[in-house]
Amino acid sequence: MPKQHRHLWILGALTAFSLSNSPVRAAEQIVLRRGDSQEVVKVKEIADLAQSGELSPSLERIAGGLSPQQRDRALAALRAKLPISPDRMADFLETDLGERVVKAIAKVAEKDGAIEYFFFKRILISAVRNADLSIVGFLEAYPQEDLVLDLDLAFNTLQIFNAPFWQTQAFLLSISPQRSPNRPDLDLPFDPTQRGTEQVTTQNLQLYDAKRDRDIPLKLYLPAAASDRKPLILFTHGLFSVERELTYLAEHLASHGYVVAVPEHPGSNEAHLRQVLNKPSGSLFDTDPAYLARLASLMQEGKLLSGEELLERPRDLSFVLDELARLNQNSETLNGKLNTQNVLVVGYSLGGATALSIAGGELQLETLKQRCQDQNLLAGNLGIAAQCVVRDLPQNRYQLRDDRVKAVIALSPSASLLFGDTGLAQIKIPTLLWAESADKTTPALAEQIIPFTHLNAPKWLVGALGGTHLSVKDPITTTDQAGQPETPYSGGEVVGFAAYDVRNYLKAIALGMVAQLTDEADNSAIFLTPEYAESVSTKRFEFRLVRELPPEVQAEIEKLGGRTNSLEEGK
Repeated sequence: MPKQHRHLWILGALTAFSLSNSPVRAAEQIVLRRGDSQEVVKVKEIADLAQSGELSPSLERIAGGLSPQQRDRALAALRAKLPISPDRMADFLETDLGERVVKAIAKVAEKDGAIEYFFFKRILISAVRNADLSIVGFLEAYPQEDLVLDLDLAFNTLQIFNAPFWQTQAFLLSISPQRSPNRPDLDLPFDPTQRGTEQVTTQNLQLYDAKRDRDIPLKLYLPAAASDRKPLILFTHGLFSVERELTYLAEHLASHGYVVAVPEHPGSNEAHLRQVLNKPSGSLFDTDPAYLARLASLMQEGKLLSGEELLERPRDLSFVLDELARLNQNSETLNGKLNTQNVLVVGYSLGGATALSIAGGELQLETLKQRCQDQNLLAGNLGIAAQCVVRDLPQNRYQLRDDRVKAVIALSPSASLLFGDTGLAQIKIPTLLWAESADKTTPALAEQIIPFTHLNAPKWLVGALGGTHLSVKDPITTTDQAGQPETPYSGGEVVGFAAYDVRNYLKAIALGMVAQLTDEADNSAIFLTPEYAESVSTKRFEFRLVRELPPEVQAEIEKLGGRTNSLEEGK
């Protein structure tokens, strides 16, 4: 099996498969069950399989119905070691996401109950040997001899808690110091999660770019004392989304005195998708695999999203700044209120890539054009498919920098393929990347953590352990997620009230970042520190913030080649 494939399954296969594990002391045997068939397998046979790759007769009997891909994944899982300390494993298992994982393990092992939950939790911690967790280590730590593994359920669980997911947990747990038992006692200048003192009004504008024949709806959030002495904040929405996806954040920032401008991109907003699908009403986002496959297929064919649209989106932002600069001079209602020369751009998902692009990140498409020929890479994965739409663009390099942009926040951006190996190094302004540990659409390790290492400008990496792709979105835009089944690529979203802590922390982060463009930079810098992140962490979500990755984490990334591309295989 190629080395990169073994890396792929280091964590995903490990946990789903270590569900299987068996007795400890001599841990002589376990029962593998598949449908109506079952087989008693000695632990030594499993250890020998990890060493030699050869199936014993009993393993051959039970594994006979597995696909070659499943066999490869199982072998990779057996050979994998998860670099994690007992303390960090304990930290992870104390989170809501950790509880969810342990319950999945117990269910696969047919021990689905409260007692078994605590039992498996203890085993996972005690199984860590020499800062590594492996299946053999789990087997040796298992203190009973009645473990049964449901193979079909194990592989289903393995697909949901896949390799990028597990790698992300390990990396995010490793990027900041061990959490202290007591919350830091910080002297904060104010509570950044609370609404400011300004009254906020909104104004809707309809802009038209005659040069590009694009109608751009724009919503302004205006504080009562709006002034061009303060930076302007410009939002850019995610794929097939709407201007209201971050309404709570726009209102919050405006209440603290900042004008927030929120355009919609006409070739990649919700209205565009409804037109293409001929679906004027109802939810557009179904977790049904067939529906997702259809969307991915339409994306590959360029029918949902054109490659040119990824160039037009940053141009939309530049056009909006041009128009706002004009209005700042000659509009009765906006004169003197808009500082278009000192701008913070906040982008979410595909909008995060748009933000990185207008910040100076160069689109470098040579490798992307090769990688995006792989149909397995694209199948069912809208995050990757959205990047691959640029593969038919005529040039290999595109620079769309706008020097009026002085800082960016990229929330769960799609950045694994678009910028190549050195495109992000061309950004010269303060840049913050936000990552969610349970993000299936833009997996954090590939899409944010590794791209973070490519940045040379002043930078921050924020990790929300337990957060999902939609956690930062305004609750009014995520009501269709209720009751959605969980699949490898969708569902399981933590949204609405459940994600309150995530949205609160984002309020603080955004205020801290925009303040860096003002005289209040030093006063608000505390909101951009690891100590503040720790102080607002909760049982449901642990927050991490770093300016640089620790050397040991950087070394692990270098083992993966320092590249994002190989991580996408086998998702």
